[in-house]
Amino acid sequence: MPMLRGVDGWYLNGCGAFSSMAITQYDTTLADYVDKTVRRPSIKVENGETHRRPDSVSVEAALSIAIEKSGQTYELGITMRTPSEDKELVIGFLHSEGVIDSVDCFSSIETDGDRVVVHLFDSTKFDPDELTRRTTMTSSCGICGKDSISNLLHIHGPELFNDFSITHEAVSKAVSGLRSMQSTFDITGGTHACGRASIDGVITDVREDIGRHNAMDKLIGSAMLKRETPIGRELVVVSGRASFELVQKALKAGFPVMVSVGAPSSLAVDLANEHGLTLVSFANEDRMTVFSGSNRVC
Repeated sequence: MPMLRGVDGWYLNGCGAFSSMAITQYDTTLADYVDKTVRRPSIKVENGETHRRPDSVSVEAALSIAIEKSGQTYELGITMRTPSEDKELVIGFLHSEGVIDSVDCFSSIETDGDRVVVHLFDSTKFDPDELTRRTTMTSSCGICGKDSISNLLHIHGPELFNDFSITHEAVSKAVSGLRSMQSTFDITGGTHACGRASIDGVITDVREDIGRHNAMDKLIGSAMLKRETPIGRELVVVSGRASFELVQKALKAGFPVMVSVGAPSSLAVDLANEHGLTLVSFANEDRMTVFSGSNRVC
């Protein structure tokens, strides 16, 4: 079967298998990822016609996370993520897991390609037996490795602000603003996004990742590194569904309102109601559904 040369030097044979030359071109280190996307050969069938050409896909790569304290290093595990904002991802993750409360809990963050090590102060409480993860965390899972959901319920966030209200117009503006800033999704259609928004719907910060929980961790980690946590009178907007894990992360960071484009899960609604978080789902220009915390909606 003859080899077909595609755009940008990619190769694809007639049966769709990659040649050894093409596979060699995939052998790319994380340092080589300038953007959050890469080109891969593809066969597209449109209107009965077949086209062979490269297409852009979101990068998914492994990141090793470790904690160092008092001269001893603890390997927490490996997460799959879109390479970018790795420090923010790890800091947000450790905050959501209850390892750190603020940037005052660690002295430095060391990054080395696909590995991040957070150096905790000796005074920071850390239980390696409870939090060390020996299994791989996928980009779609926020609490893999936990023994049970009950282990998460003891992680409570700060008191949520109640002295404000939001309108459907503000929610619609925030959702539209988030969508307009999903640059990687525009290219690949393969990433989730989380954004911070003011109570009048103005997006102030956005993070994207192939994993929805990673996007939230990056957003929270960014706020922590800027010393903007606990969050006050703001919304967090997510591009997909509202899961229990995302509600838990929002509560821990102090967001009083969470807006999701997709549906919520039953446990997400229950957790939001239990802690007084306003959960708005199915949000778009025409409608929204308030599942909890209606006292903040006018």
